[in-house]
Amino acid sequence: MEHPDTILIVDFGSQVTQLIARRVREAGVYSEIAPFQSAQAAFERLKPKGIILSGGPASVVDEGSPRCPAAILESGLPIFGICYGQQLLNAQLGGRVEKGNSGEFGEAFLEVDDACTLFDGLWQVGERHQVWMSHGDHVAELAPGFRPVASSRGAPFAMMADDARRIYGMQFHPEVVHTPDGAKLIANFVRHVCGLAGDWTMAEFRAAKIEEIRAQVGTDKVICGLSGGVDSSVAALLIHEAIGDQLTCVFVDGGILRAGEAEQVVSLFREHYHIPLVHVEAQDLFMDGLKGVTDPEAKRKFIGKTFIDVFEAEANRIGGARFLAQGTLYPDVIESVSFTGGPSVTIKSHHNVGGLPERMNMALVEPLRELFKDEVRVLGRELGLPDVFVGRHPFPGPGLAIRIPGEVTRERCDILRKADAIYLEEIRAAGLYDAIWQAFAVLLPVRTVGVMGDARTYDHVLALRAVTSTDGMTAQAFQFPGDFLPRVSTRIINEVKGVNRVVYDYTSKPPGTIEWE
Repeated sequence: MEHPDTILIVDFGSQVTQLIARRVREAGVYSEIAPFQSAQAAFERLKPKGIILSGGPASVVDEGSPRCPAAILESGLPIFGICYGQQLLNAQLGGRVEKGNSGEFGEAFLEVDDACTLFDGLWQVGERHQVWMSHGDHVAELAPGFRPVASSRGAPFAMMADDARRIYGMQFHPEVVHTPDGAKLIANFVRHVCGLAGDWTMAEFRAAKIEEIRAQVGTDKVICGLSGGVDSSVAALLIHEAIGDQLTCVFVDGGILRAGEAEQVVSLFREHYHIPLVHVEAQDLFMDGLKGVTDPEAKRKFIGKTFIDVFEAEANRIGGARFLAQGTLYPDVIESVSFTGGPSVTIKSHHNVGGLPERMNMALVEPLRELFKDEVRVLGRELGLPDVFVGRHPFPGPGLAIRIPGEVTRERCDILRKADAIYLEEIRAAGLYDAIWQAFAVLLPVRTVGVMGDARTYDHVLALRAVTSTDGMTAQAFQFPGDFLPRVSTRIINEVKGVNRVVYDYTSKPPGTIEWE
């Protein structure tokens, strides 16, 4: 998809590069991330109006450390370097970077020493502002053309500016929430420095994507893998708006869905939207294949492969379908690929990323591949999808299977389904559903001794998880009111046979992930 006004973000391995893209989009400007090895190709393809260089774990002074392509530095376009990106700009343009004996990590305070375009309407000379630092090395000598505009205890050149060349660098991280004015600094770069109007909207994305889908598909048929979650539902509606009944949705029930999920999906898409829908009952296929499987990656890979196998079978029955549509999102793509381009240090594989078996002879249609989760929700509302779907908490493609550490069985799925339904019912009743990014139960492969009705029990432990987040890339445990968790625990133990103990997961992301597997 072509965007006339794009910011290219060159990724040098920072854990928060995705947040830079989000901040740019929040300023109304489209952005894309490219690993530094493919930055030149992305630069030529996107023809961006500005460049942002991310942070990263390497040291600029080490031999073989990542570099920015010369074509970008010589382009005359506005450039904004963050942390490693600032040090890299300075080093490649003739300055000097030193390894630090001690760095700056966490909260820090800047002194604004001089004015620059990034500060327009925001910071004044002499003011002191909170930022978030995470660096060991520092700029020791500025490259020709740069002047210092802000300093901190551990970074005398915490910000540098070359207004003539429209090149800026900052040692701190403006993309994280711990830098309160960081989003405004990024907005000033894309709006004031790059001169972009900030008029990228979801309505524009919708119209452009519909035309793109029509151009890609032509008069051919498309099969859409419909899970019932926000992503696949929005993808299905967008594609249906583009090509009508050329689209057939395939909804696979593998026995790993939430309570009432199948009935709700079938009703909405068949009866409300009148979208051709094939409902495949595949519980036996999935449950038989998951017998004895305990490794999380093995579960994901089996489920992904089996979904594809079912789609292939349905494509053969429908006949003539040349495309398979999926609700792949931008974070799915980013999390599944190593930025280094080498052997991937994958946190977890995503069952809908990575293409199709060659034998299927089908191409992918992934209309949401450029969007973050909350942007998909905005698009869903733009398309008129009911709030009950748009506002749903994320649900993983492998379903309940990755919320059951250890072997997945029908009995365990039934236990988890009932407990999860009670948990979400209580969250909604308390008016907390929309305040939580994602909430779910996990059935642990642990049994504990209990006492119920004066009798000894030896039953399952259930973990409850609820987090707050904006994009799923980082998350914090949700703090429930004092009496909520005891009330839910009592209901689950009383109403769900097979559970005699309930615990709550307080782990943030990082170091944990939101899902358990």
